[in-house]
Amino acid sequence: MDNRTFTNRIIVLDTETTGLSPQEGHRIIEIGCVEVVNRRLTGKRFHVYINPDREIDAGAIAVHGISNEFLEDKPRFEQILDDFLAFIKDAELVIHNAPFDVGFLNHEFSLLNKSIGKVENYSQVFDSLTYARKKHPAQRNSLDALCKRYGVDNSQRDLHGALLDAEILADVFLLMTGGQSSLLDTLQTPDANQEINHKSQYAFVNRPTLKVITCSDEELTAHQQSLLDIQKANGQCLWP
Repeated sequence: MDNRTFTNRIIVLDTETTGLSPQEGHRIIEIGCVEVVNRRLTGKRFHVYINPDREIDAGAIAVHGISNEFLEDKPRFEQILDDFLAFIKDAELVIHNAPFDVGFLNHEFSLLNKSIGKVENYSQVFDSLTYARKKHPAQRNSLDALCKRYGVDNSQRDLHGALLDAEILADVFLLMTGGQSSLLDTLQTPDANQEINHKSQYAFVNRPTLKVITCSDEELTAHQQSLLDIQKANGQCLWP
């Protein structure tokens, strides 16, 4: 199991594309990111639609519902690049099936004929799919399957959308890697200085607060006894 310690600032990222492979000329058409600082969702996000200057495969439209007509007046990738790099710089990117999204992003970088380098030059990358497969071997680990496993509401996910999927993945990631207190808090509303949002098609999703289940007196007593046993056996106990 990966026992790494995550940086204080995490960006959960997802993309939508015109097709499956950049090697076949496919391009990014949507990027969605949400920020997590000290394991709390901050409400700050980056969301943009991109004109790919090519047709979207019919199969891809069936997945994400984004049409060629919708993207006609959207910016090109080069126009959003500086804002995107500023948002992800020095953060750790959490991506489900990271090779897919990172491969597309690096392909977009290469098309600009600039000394941009790769995504990995700006941010660390953590593949939540690889982590989930290690934690739940021989089980389904798609985002939908993880939502069901961890009790995350994905009922609004009729179609894939980069921002919506990033929001859902943030909830799953925090629960899968140890949880967070802010799931019980009211999410901060980003102000104009926080948010970079280019004509968002989907509203920021306010999913129901996760249910809190308290332990019984008997369970609490058993837990405390277990901690005492650990302390006796090892000389110390990391949990209060």
